[in-house]
Parts: sequence; structure tokens; C-alpha cells
Amino acid sequence: MLNRDEALAVFDRELRREAAPDGPDSRVERAGDVVRQVGPEHGWNGVLWSGLDPAGADAAIAGQVRYFGRLGRPFEWKLYGHDLPADLDRRLLAAGFTAEPPETLMVAEAAQIADEPAGVLPEEVRLVPVTGQEEVELVADVHDLVFGATRDHIRQRLLAQLAAGTVIAVVAMAGDVPISAARMDLHPGTRFASLWGGGTAPEWRGRGVYRALVAYRAREAVARGHRYLQVDASGLSRPILERLGFASLTTTTPYVHP
Repeated sequence: MLNRDEALAVFDRELRREAAPDGPDSRVERAGDVVRQVGPEHGWNGVLWSGLDPAGADAAIAGQVRYFGRLGRPFEWKLYGHDLPADLDRRLLAAGFTAEPPETLMVAEAAQIADEPAGVLPEEVRLVPVTGQEEVELVADVHDLVFGATRDHIRQRLLAQLAAGTVIAVVAMAGDVPISAARMDLHPGTRFASLWGGGTAPEWRGRGVYRALVAYRAREAVARGHRYLQVDASGLSRPILERLGFASLTTTTPYVHP
């Protein structure tokens, strides 16, 4: 049984306060009580963690706006439901941030998910590991279809992560057509691996494809020594993950500044 308080404390420490860069072209910096990642234009730029009090919160927010403004980077302040001060969300909005849809931080023991039967894939569907340019293009096809994501962003990020050995990605194929894709970011030196993507073509939803992608990545996480799986779950994926054994720890909301 997952200890939720322990898992959240480890998550905050390993993936936020003491986070490592998520790619070779990124760096993590500490500026007072704020931990931020600075990445390339196609990478993720933003605030990972903050330990703010009401007296200093507005000044800290303004400092990050100035910093990323000088770099010419739009950035994200990743706000979690337990972050302080309690009105940090309203302070971010007042500073010119825009809130994107909230998600649920969900965590599970990787070994438990790897051991769970994930159902049977339709016989015409097979899972293909992503190892190079050809499979990366298939992932981009799925992201175009499901998320309306920019191909160049997905392509550049995934190729960089594959070169660095910090990602596991997989595509579900129905014949020669990619119908679903997902990745798992590896965090060396931590107990966590993070699940991302998992988008499935509408006509293939509800047929076990998403569950199969989760189980595939769980087995890969266990093989690499990671104890926990972490997901920022949408309303669509949360019920599926709950049935698989994931627990909800808190909410997470991206606050984006242009």
C-alpha cells in the first residue's frame, strides 16, 4: 500500500527542490526560495518549486518574471495544491500569469503496476519501442492527431532525450498506422519515473491500449530501479489510473507567463 504522505515528501524533494535538468541543454538554478529550470527555446522553462511566505511572495514572483523576460522565454510556474502561501494562485494571476487546466498528481508503486494484468490488446495492435528517427516521427503523428501538438517541439525534445538516455518511449501500431504513443522520463538518482503522453486515437479508446502503454512503461521503470511512477493526470486518464492502482496526492496547475 502506497504511503501517500511519504511519496509526496519524496516527490517534492527529489523532483522539485533537488531536481536535475530534464535535458543536456537545460540547467536548474536556485534563486533564493525558488528553484527553476532554464532550457532551450524548444525545452521546458519554468519554476519547479518555491518555499515562499506571504511577505516575500510577490517580490519572488516579480523576480522570476524579470529573469525569464530578459532571456526572452515564456515560462511556466508549476503550482501544486499544497504549495504556500495559500493564495499563491491569486498572486500569480495578478502578476500576469494565465492558469491552464488543473491536473491531478498521481503516484503508484512501479512494481505493483508492472505486476498487474493490463488487459489484452486487440490482436491487430502491437507495441513498438521508440529507438530512433523513424519511431519519433510516428510519435509526432500521434501527438498531431490527439493533442494538436507542434511536431518540431515533440521531435526535438524526444531526439535529445533519446541521445541522453533519459526517456523510454513506445508507439502502439495498428498495422502500419500509429494509434497511440507515450513516453516515460527517467530521473537518474531518484526513485521516480514520470509518465507523459499516452494519447490514443478516438476510435481506439476503451480497448486497453492506454493500459497496455502504462504497464509497458512500469516494467521498464522497475528494470531500471525506479520505485515510483508519477503522472500529471487529466480528467480522462485519472479513472483509468485509479483502477490500475494509482493514488491521487494533490493537484497541479500550470501558470504560464508570456
